[in-house]
Amino acid sequence: MAAHRASPLTVQRAIGRLAGEGLVEPRPGRGTFVAARPAVAAATPDLSWQSVALGARTVEEAALQELLALPPPGAIPLSTGYVEPDLQPLQALGAALSRAARRAGAWERGPVEGRDELRAWFAREAGGPMRAHDMVVCPGGQAAMATAFRAFASPGETILVESPTYVGAIAAARAAGVRAMPVAADAGGVRPDLLADALRRTGARVFYCQPLFANPSGASLAADRREPVLDAVAAAGAFLIEDDWSRDLAIDADPPPPLAATDRDGHVVYLRSLTKSAAPGLRVAAVGARGAAGARLRATRIVDDLFVAGPLQEAALELLAAPAWRRHLRRLRGRLRERRDALAAALDRYLPELRVAARPAGGLHLWAALPDGADDVALAAAAAARDVVVYPGRPWFPAEPPGPFLRLTFAGAPPEALEEGVRRLAAAVRR
Repeated sequence: MAAHRASPLTVQRAIGRLAGEGLVEPRPGRGTFVAARPAVAAATPDLSWQSVALGARTVEEAALQELLALPPPGAIPLSTGYVEPDLQPLQALGAALSRAARRAGAWERGPVEGRDELRAWFAREAGGPMRAHDMVVCPGGQAAMATAFRAFASPGETILVESPTYVGAIAAARAAGVRAMPVAADAGGVRPDLLADALRRTGARVFYCQPLFANPSGASLAADRREPVLDAVAAAGAFLIEDDWSRDLAIDADPPPPLAATDRDGHVVYLRSLTKSAAPGLRVAAVGARGAAGARLRATRIVDDLFVAGPLQEAALELLAAPAWRRHLRRLRGRLRERRDALAAALDRYLPELRVAARPAGGLHLWAALPDGADDVALAAAAAARDVVVYPGRPWFPAEPPGPFLRLTFAGAPPEALEEGVRRLAAAVRR
């Protein structure tokens, strides 16, 4: 403390960090000592045998790993799947977790399908005939989606996805050993005629769909397409996995009800997450289906990780019941509108040659088409060299893309930073 003119708390934190890195060893009642140096191996380990033992690569996660990589210090993130900390209800989350951790039974196992009250909340959000016993709580939307793919499609089979679609869905399908086949979508979502034709030709039993503010395109399923899409799935005797990840991220108006709300005969598998509208660390989601499909889902989920941590489920319940949650959603809507409009205006000003799809009424992203002949991957690398992070469009297509695109996110930085990021991106485009 004397040598560095530091407070006792600063010294304590420094020692704690050194201990965490294994450099010092606190011994209660005696003091803090330099940790013993590990013995240096006499020879470099030979790990080459693992290539043969592992065999062919079965999981292609590179695109998802790049998407989740943290931006370097000083870089402006125009590509992220989460709202930045300034838009997260951190105070309400902290209070909810604190109360939940002290609650009797929070640290017990609880039902493997999830807390009854939480499952009931997700069922009410799905609407229609879905009930609490149809839902199973999962550690995040990605886990829920991967569970659904494995539950309803066997390795070697084909599932259908919108094109473009969420890159995590493509990765999850490949990890499950199933083939993801594209069905073209436009500003009104997936085309029912093409979906019906693809179901007939492939015999697929699963169609993965984001009817609301799809990632990456921002498109929502048009009102006149909702019933024909459900009819096509029902006629094929298939399941529609409805990924309702962005329901809390509506900007211009309240969204229509989920497709699950009008599903009479159990064709819709409903997936909903709290992570996007709350914070990345709130890994709480649910997936639900009725009848034997629901039983299959629950059995598949339990094998993976038994159950979701009780304190996290209790914290989610606390948050959802608090008045602060509704206030957060109202504030989030206004802040997302401000940032969406700021990003769109900056693109109009500095990069008019990018063709941005119709401004989405919600979600987190703008989907921009690059001029013909542009290389989206090379452009993303050139932008990174100018400390702005964007994501190329190529990985969002399960097959060959129809052209070069960029996915640009407006939730990861304030409006002034978004404008500066577009200026830097424009410099990379010009070069």
